[in-house]
Amino acid sequence: MQLDEATLRGVIQQVLAEVGQLPPSSPTNGFHGRNGVFTCVDEAVAAASEAFEQLSRRTIEDRKRIIDHIRRISIDQCVELGTMEMEETGVGRLEHKIEKLRTLGERTPGVEFLKSEVFSGDHGLAVIERAAYGVIGAITPVTHSLPTITGNAVSMIAGGNTLVVNPHPSGKRVAAEGVRRFNAAIAADLGIDNLICVIAEPTLESANALFAHRGIACICVTGGPAVARAALNSGKRAVVAGPGNPPVVVDETADFDRAARSIIQGAAYDNNLLCIAEKEVFCTAEAMDPMLAAMERAGAVRLNSTEIDRLTAAAITTVGEGEHRHDVAAKEFIGKDAAVLARAAGREVPADTELLFGETAESNPFVPVEQMMPFVPFVRCTDIADAIAKAKHYEHGFRHTAIIHTNNVRHMTMMGRAMDTTLFVKNGPSMASLGLGGEGYLSFSIATPTGEGVTTPLTFTRERRCSLVDDLHILGRD
Repeated sequence: MQLDEATLRGVIQQVLAEVGQLPPSSPTNGFHGRNGVFTCVDEAVAAASEAFEQLSRRTIEDRKRIIDHIRRISIDQCVELGTMEMEETGVGRLEHKIEKLRTLGERTPGVEFLKSEVFSGDHGLAVIERAAYGVIGAITPVTHSLPTITGNAVSMIAGGNTLVVNPHPSGKRVAAEGVRRFNAAIAADLGIDNLICVIAEPTLESANALFAHRGIACICVTGGPAVARAALNSGKRAVVAGPGNPPVVVDETADFDRAARSIIQGAAYDNNLLCIAEKEVFCTAEAMDPMLAAMERAGAVRLNSTEIDRLTAAAITTVGEGEHRHDVAAKEFIGKDAAVLARAAGREVPADTELLFGETAESNPFVPVEQMMPFVPFVRCTDIADAIAKAKHYEHGFRHTAIIHTNNVRHMTMMGRAMDTTLFVKNGPSMASLGLGGEGYLSFSIATPTGEGVTTPLTFTRERRCSLVDDLHILGRD
């Protein structure tokens, strides 16, 4: 019988344990075997703390091996886990749930992002390295439950941290199952369990307990304004991936067919659940009619004004009281297929229709609301200045993502300066900003309110400087 490396390592660890010679980095705590799944925040943080102590004694190469297990499972089991997420959450598109896991496994930045800096001069040597925070508390959304955990785990562990996740309750089962599989594979190979911990029955109370826990050194949240405010008020270092309402501007110089394909690709992806996705389009007067025609040529279905009114009445609702009353997307339509939205508008369309669109006034609630559904309103503007001004207004100052389609470089410059967004895409779909069809790297945690931008392992590290005075600068004189 041939034993693979992982099996052989497990046998060796078992023998060493039996003779009382277990290495210090091997499992010695009462949480080993839990594979990161907990119902108690205190236990989860304790387990992640012990895992952090073990990880701290390991090499960068060991971190890479850990991450490789997460990558492998995300890629090899993307169909099973993506299907599980689709069945549990009921939002988005199955093929994109699968693709997100596979792509995050392939493209999320790892230990290769960890770089040291060196300063050498007459007074010696200074080395600046990146150190871990410790245990990071994370909040993840229903829109990308396991994908967000996957990307965060790779970046956080690459930085030397462990993490405790409070997932959205509607995505808790796939979150727990993914975390269980990641930890089981890591523990079998390296003997460390609970590097990633998840609260199996997440609640608002468990999220608040995580924010306030003394064992949590840093917080990373992905969600709407309420959870962002809670993280910022926690008193801890917070990396906040907040809301977005990305506008698109199209002027008369654009390649309309290319713009249409890009808007459909971005706005229809996972039924518009991505925070970077195109939510509303502002066209100059000259561009509007040819742009609408290009959208139909590209396969999107145009709704008339009556159908748009019906859809708006069904898919947009109001919440709050008094001065806090505002429009929001109706939960039963978030992430649903275009065919479902079309039926609410009184229209039957093919089941494989990717996107609905139509001309609206800027007063239509679909313009200001981050609707997260595959209908995109098009607003007619007088000129490029008007289009950019409206885009800036309805982006709400989130400074998240903006897109423009133009062949006028001056117009690109005008919009870039006006919007001041974290992501700014010219002549492509929104996801090009994450290295998908464009240059760059991928993360599903895009920290706009706190300014870190597209997160990497460096986001989850502290700067440490080590100085040696008057020595090891060998180029100067004695």
